[in-house]
Amino acid sequence: MPNFRVVVLASGTGTLFTALAKQADQIGIQIVGLVTDAEVPACDRARELGIPVSIVPLLEDRVKWDQNLATEISRLKPSLIVSAGFMKILGPVVLRFYQGKIINTHPALLPNFPGAHAVRDALAAGVSETGSTIHFVDKGVDTGEVIAQARVKVEPSDTEESLHERIKEVERELLVATVSDIAQGKVTLK
Repeated sequence: MPNFRVVVLASGTGTLFTALAKQADQIGIQIVGLVTDAEVPACDRARELGIPVSIVPLLEDRVKWDQNLATEISRLKPSLIVSAGFMKILGPVVLRFYQGKIINTHPALLPNFPGAHAVRDALAAGVSETGSTIHFVDKGVDTGEVIAQARVKVEPSDTEESLHERIKEVERELLVATVSDIAQGKVTLK
């Protein structure tokens, strides 16, 4: 079993998580846990694949939630943390212990269109292309150093949903390739 331990953070359906989990053996990683803030479809996907699920409920006291999240991540002893559709900002406790070992996927070509509405914002701006970015997580919103990007052409007929679906397709491939490169030492963690 590979000793490159990956913890995935997710808040939604888990398509990025599933793509990574299904390729884990081929790219030399072990996904040691899925951590979420609520019971979400990604949890079902993890359980189907035999991957442990931890739910760290979001608290009104964000400092306490950040501490709880850091404790749970620490228990899993990760080599890398992958934020894959985890729609929460990581706090100072998690970042203090793991900054430089946390990567995030984003559905735009950063630094363009940071934040939660990247696909909608790209369409509203009338750009001819957008894409997906994998970047290191820092204290800002989608401001960390870019690791990899993949481009997606914006079609005249695109809706937010159709464009986002095409971005997700390249995002899954980009995530798997990037995690593989990190596990093989081709990308250095900070």
